[in-house]
Amino acid sequence: MTHFRLLTQDSHGENTQDDQLAIEVLTGLSASPKHLSAKYFYDDIGSEIFQKITQHEDYYLTAKEVEILTRISGQLAQLVDEQEIDIIELGVGDGHKSKLIIDGFLQSGCKVNFYPIDISEKAMVMLQENIIPDDKLSIHGVVAEYFEGLKLVRSQSSNKQLVLFLGSNIGNFNREQSQGFLRKLWMSLNASDYILIGYDLKKDVNKLTAAYNDRAGLTAKFNLNLLHRINRELGGNFQLEKFQHFGVYNPILGAMESYVLSTEKQEVYIEALQRTFHFDAYEAIHLEYSFKFTPSDIECLCQQTGFKVTKHFSDEQHDFVDSLWQVVKDGL
Repeated sequence: MTHFRLLTQDSHGENTQDDQLAIEVLTGLSASPKHLSAKYFYDDIGSEIFQKITQHEDYYLTAKEVEILTRISGQLAQLVDEQEIDIIELGVGDGHKSKLIIDGFLQSGCKVNFYPIDISEKAMVMLQENIIPDDKLSIHGVVAEYFEGLKLVRSQSSNKQLVLFLGSNIGNFNREQSQGFLRKLWMSLNASDYILIGYDLKKDVNKLTAAYNDRAGLTAKFNLNLLHRINRELGGNFQLEKFQHFGVYNPILGAMESYVLSTEKQEVYIEALQRTFHFDAYEAIHLEYSFKFTPSDIECLCQQTGFKVTKHFSDEQHDFVDSLWQVVKDGL
């Protein structure tokens, strides 16, 4: 039977989640230009909206990655070649992509211990609808931030590990942040462990722009939910109808940029901060970067962070790549 672990920490002397949100909102809305962290998109409501985004035809990334994973699931099991493996997914969503990979390992006769790590409890509930444990598959859900969750998994198991970081989540980091994240991941793993990372490739700007400004308005709803979260958790009085979503491609950075714009001059009060924030008409709050990659970008990032490429897997149109890397450590 599947079970889900909730990480609990001694909060003495540490910021609670609400405190951390408050600190980052204060910092971001006091800055010029204003900004908020995309990591706060994924409360339970945000996670549910994002799952709808991934199913919309304008948001091609999910369909492309599913195409790849459907084709390669058996190949992954052959390349990793273990009798038992821990598959760890960072940011699980509803688990339908990880299920494709898990099924490939199970069909090869491998025993799988699946550790989904996500900050959203609702994501764990959705996952239970798609992945059913059996004698060859155990599931141990971890509601935590990524590296807290990895630390827990390391304390539970010494098996070979395959870490999944799918959906082009790596693109939410700039190049320096990507290197820092991957080096930290490298430090969390043993020599010869594997990671599978999704990369959205650079492509026609119109296709990129449509993906982040979908016709159904789901991305707009997703971004504005962050303001709703501030209202709900910090006592803000953002009037969502006075803000609009704006997504644009920056060819210099090689990234989609997401903003919300104040449609008029206004003030917003946030009770938890006891602070009023002033907005000019059409002043922007920066929310997110979604960096895009070339194949050479992926190779360089791998070499710079302590891994070696095992194999790149692409869809037929070469819009997306899932890249399998292996941990390299001296003397091992």
